[in-house]
Amino acid sequence: MAAQQMTRTLVAMALHKKDDSQAPHIFHPLIPLPSLSLSLSLSLSLSLWLNKTMPNLVSAMSPKGYKSLTSIKCCEDTVGVARVKYENGSATFPEKNLVLDRGTLRIPQPPPRPRRIILVRHGQSEGNVDEGVYTRVADPKIGLTQRGVEEAEECGRRIREMIERDEADDWRVYFYVSPYRRTLETLRNVAKAFGRSRIAGVREEPRLREQDFGNFQDREKMKIEKKLRAIYGRFFYRFPNGESAADVYDRITGFRETLRADIDIGRFQPPGEHTPNMNLVLVSHGLTLRVFLMRWYKWTVEQFEGLVNMGNGKMIVMERGFGGRYSLLVHHTEQELRKFGLTDEMLTDQEWQKRAKPGELNFPSFFTHLDDEDNNA
Repeated sequence: MAAQQMTRTLVAMALHKKDDSQAPHIFHPLIPLPSLSLSLSLSLSLSLWLNKTMPNLVSAMSPKGYKSLTSIKCCEDTVGVARVKYENGSATFPEKNLVLDRGTLRIPQPPPRPRRIILVRHGQSEGNVDEGVYTRVADPKIGLTQRGVEEAEECGRRIREMIERDEADDWRVYFYVSPYRRTLETLRNVAKAFGRSRIAGVREEPRLREQDFGNFQDREKMKIEKKLRAIYGRFFYRFPNGESAADVYDRITGFRETLRADIDIGRFQPPGEHTPNMNLVLVSHGLTLRVFLMRWYKWTVEQFEGLVNMGNGKMIVMERGFGGRYSLLVHHTEQELRKFGLTDEMLTDQEWQKRAKPGELNFPSFFTHLDDEDNNA
């Protein structure tokens, strides 16, 4: 009976509501109405109106310990970010606050982007010397030759020399590696050039594995398949029971997003440290690394078709340019990149990457008729 009487009272008050433009806009605890037959929206409207017009009454009628609207928070709205201190009791979501008061919100500075992303192809493998090994040894289990071990060691020394030319004291390296035996062996030998204090960490990443050419391979059949690939197209041709380069592109896309997330949150940075002299090293395979570059720089299929593998134990370096983006022209010469297969258009883009800032877009010369319009403008 008491609940029903309260309902009638609240409804009557709502129907005869006076001008409340001068009422204080402060939220207070909702009045619990467990036995009411009103809809949720009406209950909320009445409660909010009472909050504005009769805050003292609402406070007195509310049970002790009842949480206010200002205590309601979404569990994942600002992961890793200090919550906003709302003023005037206004309840909202942080992601909808377009203007934030720096005095009431502490936003952590994002970690600096790594200085370099270094792509390393594995050293000479047993399969590079004798393709017949694929007929009796699973591709993931093929190891390095002695020459491959030496190439990996030399690669590690060259990476260290390159980094030390920066003359920075706090530099470190973090490795991502394909789970194949030849890449793991390459990494272990590359890492001989670095002491414990210089290695920030290592992650085995299956998406960096070699293109799948099928299971145990028939040597004669593979010769036929590779001839067919040359006719069909190196990017789209899929080997029986294996992958095409397009398939590799799909999984590299997923890895790229993981890598970008790791960079954004500084996953490889030690707690409390934000060094700009971090170097990421990806130890992988020839085609996989070409596809990685294709995906990162948005090269076309035609441009990918013109690329060639880097040598065993060699590296391609993506280094931060003046604006913060990664460019191949910071470390490499134009001649080196042409040898790798970059065209004039790709080199022009790399020159732009060298000076542009993250987030800027480079409009490609895809629509040729626009050039004619510019000339006639």
